[in-house]
Amino acid sequence: MTRVKHPWTIGQVERMNRTIKDATVKRFHYDDPTQLQQHLADLIDAYNFGRRLKTTLKGLTPYEAICKQWTSEPGRFRLNRSHQMPGLST
Repeated sequence: MTRVKHPWTIGQVERMNRTIKDATVKRFHYDDPTQLQQHLADLIDAYNFGRRLKTTLKGLTPYEAICKQWTSEPGRFRLNRSHQMPGLST
């Protein structure tokens, strides 16, 4: 989801979608949807925990950036147990 009146974020989302598509369906053949789902989960884990983003996060991985923000400003985060439960989108 993108913020209202921020059209540049749509471009960022589209670029990430293209990156994911290039790394999955354009490069590999999947025999069934579960193979694609597993590959997507592995790709997202590698991105969030292993890829260091120089410009946007000053050399941190997305996970490290969230942990750093959590320790410096814990009040900005709200815990919602429903977000941690598997549901229709999983």
